[in-house]
Amino acid sequence: MRILQIHNFYKQAGGEDTVFEQEAKLLRQHGHIVEQLTFSNGSVQGVRGKLQAAFGVIYNLQSTGVIRNSIRDFKPDVVHVHNFFPLVSPAVFYICRELGVPAVLTLHNYRLICPSAVLYYNGKVQLENIRKIFPIKAITHAIYRDSRIETASVVLTTGLHKLLGTWRTKVAKYIALTPGAAELFLHSSLQLRPEQLAVKPNFTEDIGTGEATRDDFYLYIGRLTPEKGIETLLQAHQLQPFNLKVIGDGPLRQRVEAYAATQATVEYMGFRKREETMQVLKKAKALIFPSEWLETFGMTIIEAFATGTPVIAAKLGGAAHLVQHRHNGLHYEPQQPAQLAQRVLELEHRPNLREELGKNARITYLQQYTPEANYQVLLQIYREVTGQKGTPASATVAAPAGA
Repeated sequence: MRILQIHNFYKQAGGEDTVFEQEAKLLRQHGHIVEQLTFSNGSVQGVRGKLQAAFGVIYNLQSTGVIRNSIRDFKPDVVHVHNFFPLVSPAVFYICRELGVPAVLTLHNYRLICPSAVLYYNGKVQLENIRKIFPIKAITHAIYRDSRIETASVVLTTGLHKLLGTWRTKVAKYIALTPGAAELFLHSSLQLRPEQLAVKPNFTEDIGTGEATRDDFYLYIGRLTPEKGIETLLQAHQLQPFNLKVIGDGPLRQRVEAYAATQATVEYMGFRKREETMQVLKKAKALIFPSEWLETFGMTIIEAFATGTPVIAAKLGGAAHLVQHRHNGLHYEPQQPAQLAQRVLELEHRPNLREELGKNARITYLQQYTPEANYQVLLQIYREVTGQKGTPASATVAAPAGA
């Protein structure tokens, strides 16, 4: 099969980029021909560039020629879009329909149903925009990048294409990463047909189990942003100091650096390459995943599972689905630092429980999140949209974790 992957990279690397590259590698290993067409927000420079990107997000005329030529030259069986915002634009789906190639879109975030993209602003989860075609209040509150102009561009783009029927008629299949995320999209202003949605988790390569005897620290990996629960993590540490390492970068970097400077038990490691990060993860007693938005998935969680590392996670979004309480990790209520601190103490005082959770985490990975298991689901989705024989993907992948 010939697959054209299309992806718009953000300025700051994230999990979407990892999935994009991993799926290409996986498909090539199974003999498929994969071509990647990429765009980057790094090319948007200056006021003029930002204005062009803002207006082009509805239908980017500059990218259409590149996309059309790529499809005509490569002649793919399917086009798989990971991120079209802002430089690709929904134009890609019109071009696919024009050239008779089915389009698949992975829903890495919630931008189509809320301009915040994360369903989180003003310090909490917000669901008020999900069923609105044009969520005008979002503009007045500047929920995207604290900018009314940029928020308005997202509202106008998604809303206009809702009215045009783009999302219902131009995208053959959407891939949601958990059943919970699929439900939110299904009952939204997109008015998708149930058969348009398939549930396929992300995966990670087997990076090997961690050390049998772990070093004395807990680990956070991820962006340093409010919705990731950084404040809750630091407050939990202040209530009950424990050895903590933090890997990542973002707007709250100075806050983390300042706190670490006053705490002998906190080490801020900054941004590290994935290979080095995984080596640190293999030595940690547990990964802490304090995210306070409805994560569509949680790549670091399944990476922890692969290394046999238990996860302490806020019971919300993707983490609520991936982490099974007292089986492969522990849950705590979001924005409850005292409860998070208590979960850390529980693992400190019960090393046998920590060991059991780690073993089960590894089993969870082997059963559900390996490349091979993921390949079978992805291939089934492609077969379905291209008209090849096979069981509908939406029926084969919607079983909850652990089923």
